[in-house]
Amino acid sequence: MTDGAMLEAQGRCLFVSARVVATCACVLLSATAFAHHSTAPYDLIHGTVIEGRVTRFAWENPHGHIFLDVKGEQNAVEHWSIEIDSPGVLMRLGWMKDSLKAGDAITISGSRAKNGTFNMKALTVELANGRTLPSVAKQEN
Repeated sequence: MTDGAMLEAQGRCLFVSARVVATCACVLLSATAFAHHSTAPYDLIHGTVIEGRVTRFAWENPHGHIFLDVKGEQNAVEHWSIEIDSPGVLMRLGWMKDSLKAGDAITISGSRAKNGTFNMKALTVELANGRTLPSVAKQEN
């Protein structure tokens, strides 16, 4: 093989290798993004309703979170983490970043984590004044 042919073959190998690496990176990144927005960890069949007091309200991307203390069995305090939609979506649904504050008594309905932990994906949040705020965007079919 001549030097020119060898250089050309090496160039093709590098080009193919770069394409393979780029393709793999795209697949891995899209899988990560899909998994991030998955509802798989939550029981979407059996609804859950909890009442408690807000300990913290995190107005953050990509999802907001409500941290809630709930009285469980034998009055033991359960520390729940509730996932809600992003601030941009929440604003369109009537939320503001000061919609909740520590100490607020609220009722949340949604989908509890399948693994039994105190995690939940909220559908609605009912405030003490009776106002109900949706916490996820309506899905279009």
